[in-house]
Amino acid sequence: MPIVKYTSPDVDLMARMMRAEAVGEGKQGMLYVGNVIVNRAKADCLDFTDVRTIRDVIFQVQGGNYSFEAVQKGSLFYRRARSVEKRLAEKNLKFWRQYPAKYALWYFNPYAPCPPTWYGEPLTGRYKNHCYYEPAAGTCPSVY
Repeated sequence: MPIVKYTSPDVDLMARMMRAEAVGEGKQGMLYVGNVIVNRAKADCLDFTDVRTIRDVIFQVQGGNYSFEAVQKGSLFYRRARSVEKRLAEKNLKFWRQYPAKYALWYFNPYAPCPPTWYGEPLTGRYKNHCYYEPAAGTCPSVY
């Protein structure tokens, strides 16, 4: 059973975002970005109370900007998804979750060591260039 409901266009959209955000980090890095996308669709807390679909997550606007920089600036995002990326997206949607992004709702590339918190949320770990953060204890039980 999938973690969140999805359609074929959702798989394509998610695959494109995973590639755009983490292609330089290989399949593992793309899977971690996929974890964050799925977790945001699953979460019913904090900034994610009004996003329920993959499309909602990818095109969410916060503070006047898209949540994912690749939507605005990423030429990779607007290219057709490849079959390997689609398989990775389906893997995330169906069951795959792993540390450090298992319950993460945020990630970013600090170009430096990962701060222990990011906007008050605790660091769960780093994979290559990205630092992953999950909600502080008790603030978002729906993501776990």
